[in-house]
Amino acid sequence: MAIRDNTKVIHIGNKVIGGGNPIMIQSMTNTRTEDVEGTVAQILKLEAAGCDIIRCTVPTIEAANAVKEIKKQIHIPLVADIHFDYKMAIAAMENGADKIRINPGNIGGKEKIAAVVSCAKERNIPIRVGVNSGSLERELVEKYGGVTAEGLVESALDKVHIIEDLGYDNLVISIKSSNVMLCVKAHEVLASQTNYPLHVGITEAGTLYGGNIKSSVGLGIILNEGIGDTIRVSLSGDPVEEIKTAKNILRILGLRKGGIEVVSCPTCGRTKIDLIGLANKVENLVQAYEHLNIKVAVMGCAVNGPGEAKEADLGIAGGVGEGLLIKHGEVVRKIPEDQFIQALKDELDHWEN
Repeated sequence: MAIRDNTKVIHIGNKVIGGGNPIMIQSMTNTRTEDVEGTVAQILKLEAAGCDIIRCTVPTIEAANAVKEIKKQIHIPLVADIHFDYKMAIAAMENGADKIRINPGNIGGKEKIAAVVSCAKERNIPIRVGVNSGSLERELVEKYGGVTAEGLVESALDKVHIIEDLGYDNLVISIKSSNVMLCVKAHEVLASQTNYPLHVGITEAGTLYGGNIKSSVGLGIILNEGIGDTIRVSLSGDPVEEIKTAKNILRILGLRKGGIEVVSCPTCGRTKIDLIGLANKVENLVQAYEHLNIKVAVMGCAVNGPGEAKEADLGIAGGVGEGLLIKHGEVVRKIPEDQFIQALKDELDHWEN
């Protein structure tokens, strides 16, 4: 974890990243930012799910002006995502954005970049320099014989140097690719060449199913190497699902405490209860108990179920239309199948860590 401990400390609104601070979970709204009511509603759902920092696209002056109204109604830092028009970056900062995300290569020449940096410097607003493999400069593709980790890193650091030469170093870097192992390699190379905090993600990861797999593999490797200060799981779907996955990745890696871990058996011909339906209901149920740090087991039969449920803090071991409620390794009572969820809820409502 030495790499993460040594990164530069950056303040984003009321959050602090880098220098060994806790890894922050980010997401991005998929509403029209100009729609203040709809955007706020989505951000509040993301907050409730555990989102630490939110990013909104700012493609128009109306969206930039909406940032001010959105900020009044949310509780987490807001990052303005800017492409092509440097004026949108300035307008977003003037309206209270806590951070901006830019690719200096697509917002104009050095004078325009300088104007953005000047505004950020005046307000001490961090700039996230973002580079994606899909937009790697042609000369770097030719230099390295394709899209490579080294090319991505060179592109990112070139843009960082542009901003540093303007006298500003309140920076975060992100380099993303939909190619998982390319992304891993790029982060390894980048982390060895800079101490700026890194925002990590597998871009365009895909659907809930495929995207979760790619993100879990990629982020798991990168984070386990001590790289990364903020993360986003990019999914084609409800952004709340991004938060759920991100929390689980951090929890499994031992990088975040709190929240209930649900374990369940894969089912077999011995299963006599609706184990699959029950496990999904339990997973949804425990989302409301983020303050608890326990393991809940959902087991489907009498062969391994009671033993494995006893290894958890709380569990159900199914039988034929009924099951055993197990707590701290001891059988509490036998309960009908239709009362499983309510029994677990009652226990969680009165749980003491």
